Amino acid sequence: MNSSIATDQKARLLSQAMLISGLGLVPMSQGNLSLRDPESGLVVITPHDYPYEFMTIDDLVVVDLDGNVIEGSRLPSSETPVHCMVYQKRPQIFGIVHSEPIMTNVFGVISKPILPVFVNMAIDVRGVVPIMEFAASGTKDFGCRMLDVMGKNYAVIWANHGLLTIGETIEKAVHCTVMVEANAKIYYYALQLGDPIVISQDVIDHLVG
Repeated sequence: MNSSIATDQKARLLSQAMLISGLGLVPMSQGNLSLRDPESGLVVITPHDYPYEFMTIDDLVVVDLDGNVIEGSRLPSSETPVHCMVYQKRPQIFGIVHSEPIMTNVFGVISKPILPVFVNMAIDVRGVVPIMEFAASGTKDFGCRMLDVMGKNYAVIWANHGLLTIGETIEKAVHCTVMVEANAKIYYYALQLGDPIVISQDVIDHLVG
């Protein structure tokens, strides 16, 4: 295993952090993003409780899959153990986003799963976005239980807390985050008017291929 991650990989993570921050999905210093480098096997993650508006490449932290800091002067996100657990259990995943989207959290606080009514979310998530009951989120045990709730899908809501999405790249994980929030808005407004038509799992499986 190499001792570090290439600068271009760190730049990718920072770019996606700036993108999702600009969309208002990680307010102030909330949430966290990471990517797993396919070359070194190491993980670069955003620092703990640090404002995105001031974040630079030098603020990012490199850890191994056990969460040990390899490089960086700041503390890694407090939810680093969760990211590491995902990468250990889902080897096809190379990007993770934990965010705080408002409408998604509306469903989280009433413990109502977000059903796929918007095709873009259906494809990204590959099904329903389930709800994980509220718990302290900074442990490997939390990560294991979260993966059980998530199942084969690519997103899960942490009740009274936020959203976690995954992807084969950090860009896909960010895209998934944006699509979940879009679906949540559409689903919420549709519920005010009647009974939304939900995209079936059979159709989703066909779309995903």
